[in-house]
Amino acid sequence: MGAIMRREFNAYFTSAIGYIFIAVFFFFSGMFFAQMFAAGYPDMSYLFSSLFSIVMFMVPILTMRLMSEDKKIKTDQALLTAPVNLAGVVLGKFFAAAAMFLVTISITIVQSLVMATMTTVAWNIVFCNFAGLFLAGCAMISIGMFISSLTENQVIAAVGAFAAALALTFIDSLIPNIKIGFLKEFVTGASFNDRYAAFQYGILDFSNIIFFISIIAIFVFLTVRTLEKKRWS
Repeated sequence: MGAIMRREFNAYFTSAIGYIFIAVFFFFSGMFFAQMFAAGYPDMSYLFSSLFSIVMFMVPILTMRLMSEDKKIKTDQALLTAPVNLAGVVLGKFFAAAAMFLVTISITIVQSLVMATMTTVAWNIVFCNFAGLFLAGCAMISIGMFISSLTENQVIAAVGAFAAALALTFIDSLIPNIKIGFLKEFVTGASFNDRYAAFQYGILDFSNIIFFISIIAIFVFLTVRTLEKKRWS
């Protein structure tokens, strides 16, 4: 798993993907921070809430090649026929993308430190928002990785992950139109926006933490099953 993780993490910097992801995130993070600074609004939750939707739609950049590239260049055959633990392979790829994501969003901590030199910063809100952003991003990474395992076309993998992000981000807009009780509760519970809201206000709600971890576990498991199916087909 460690070797896979190192290989995949380094791959982000041997291609343009890693640099594009960092540059785009830094652009939006800097823009929102400048707006907040210019308005004299020291609440860092504004920065994180503004970045939340951006992160959801940027994650497909990280995941579009995770599994599909191996299929395209046929290196997946070596993995599938080798006596290796497929769960370790999938987790290695997942942790590489998660590490890349963590390194990138750490710029928000730097921005919080800059803000702290000029005013009082509510660090509980900063760390809760950071944790929520990281968990939501990792959940989206697991979904994008699963979609990537279904195709060898990176564009299709990216579009599929983008569609999933779109659905999960805006699914709560359907809630007022749903009249069936259990369906309304399901949609509310599945909304990444609603799950992230508590973090935004500095509340570590364990139900939301468990929700994101469960999403990660489910889609990592589905990705492993997809590879196992190909191994034995």
